[in-house]
Amino acid sequence: MPGWTREPLFHFLALGAVLYVALTWSGQPVDPASRSIDVSAQDQAELSLAFERVMGRAPTDAELDARIEQFVRDEVLYREALRLGLDQGDAVVRQRMVAKMDMSASAAAEAAEPNEATLLDFYDANPERYAGRTLFSFDQVYFAERADAEESLGRAAITGDAGDTAVTGEAISLPAEVTAFPLSDVQSRFGEVFARAITSLDDGQEWQGPVPSGFGWHLVKLRERQTETASFEAVRDRVENDWRSAEIASRKDKAFEVLRSAYRVEIDR
Repeated sequence: MPGWTREPLFHFLALGAVLYVALTWSGQPVDPASRSIDVSAQDQAELSLAFERVMGRAPTDAELDARIEQFVRDEVLYREALRLGLDQGDAVVRQRMVAKMDMSASAAAEAAEPNEATLLDFYDANPERYAGRTLFSFDQVYFAERADAEESLGRAAITGDAGDTAVTGEAISLPAEVTAFPLSDVQSRFGEVFARAITSLDDGQEWQGPVPSGFGWHLVKLRERQTETASFEAVRDRVENDWRSAEIASRKDKAFEVLRSAYRVEIDR
């Protein structure tokens, strides 16, 4: 048989189809509370393993018998609870069952090992996830008073001068020209208020402002804003985790759509 038929998602969808056919053709819901309890060899092995994980040793025959008896007791009470409808109207039980159905659909994706081509495609399709620092390159001139900064900006607008001749500021120890500064460096040199304001400026060769800082006021020409992108090799583990999360969500949605198609939904408005 094809390899995809061994996928847990295929089994999940097939089970949904079988249930749909059974319910449709029989006209009666399947009784989940059968009167027959079969404690298989697999069940006993799992009980023994659970005991060993807790106690650090295999159970004795008497201890395994006690575990089997507890299993039977739990199963009887569980089925009787279903028979009495105690699971209905219980929000906690409902959410647990919903979660288990979702887990069934996503089990294959959690164990999947994507190849490099798959991860590279995901990396290329989601550049915003792996963007690094934003670097700012700008010129600035300083003014102690806002009115002076506005006057200088007005002169530049009237003359249409995009250069420095129409914009003259006052002396200050801050650099007049900054190249490829990350925002953290801008903040450390110019202050938090200036750094926050510069992120809202437009790139280009025009003077903008006045931009406030802890020193006073500035006119700023934001020459360039560029975002570093982390290389695939540097973030490969992150890419794989993100791919797996996206694959899990996708498989859950596909499984739900198959099951949802078997229901008729009527909503009173």
